[in-house]
Amino acid sequence: MIIDKVLIFSFKLMIVNLILNNVVSEEDTVIQTYKIEGKVSVLQSSGENKNTEWMQDTVVIVDGGNYRGFLKEDGTFVVSSIPSGTYIVEVASPNYQFELMRVDITKGGKIRVRKVNFLSINSVQTAPYPLNFFATERAAFFELREEWKVKDFLFNPMVLMMVLPFLFIFAMPKLVAMADPEAQKEMQSQMSVLNNPQKLPDLSEMMSNWFSGGEKKKKTATTVAVKKAGKRR
Repeated sequence: MIIDKVLIFSFKLMIVNLILNNVVSEEDTVIQTYKIEGKVSVLQSSGENKNTEWMQDTVVIVDGGNYRGFLKEDGTFVVSSIPSGTYIVEVASPNYQFELMRVDITKGGKIRVRKVNFLSINSVQTAPYPLNFFATERAAFFELREEWKVKDFLFNPMVLMMVLPFLFIFAMPKLVAMADPEAQKEMQSQMSVLNNPQKLPDLSEMMSNWFSGGEKKKKTATTVAVKKAGKRR
């Protein structure tokens, strides 16, 4: 009888231990979750203050779509069942553009908000919590067509090539009149040489002298001078 009682008691202890272990394991597996709150608003004209159709197509996305939230009538939202960690919160809207926010949730439930800047990652710009998304302009789906401007026409290279010579033609006489008498004489002599084709050198002769003919002529001239000097002796 005593052995039977001991066996029954030990069996009860084993059952109690199994139940306690299951309760502790369930408590360990429970993950503490939190929620992200905020508000979305847009800048509207006086005639569109009561327009709330954009809220129906607007969705708050957390962690690339793993968690989602929808807007209420006043523009607020709540995304719940979010564990601790770092998340990117964005507002997806077909009509407006919003900034991205980075939300850090600690294990103790403290929340810190920063603005996302992919160009300068090291710069930290904090933002208040609850989140506040505000759109100042609509999303631009089309590129604006460039308008014709008089400035573009005037700075066209072809127009400059046509206009600048006329400006020089009309401006040069005034510049000459304003110059000194000696400078005027030099410029007049240069212009007279250019206007008289007989005084201009032949281009073929100049080219031949530059490349090959100049040295030969000098040699022949020197040899002729030496021969004449020998005959005179």
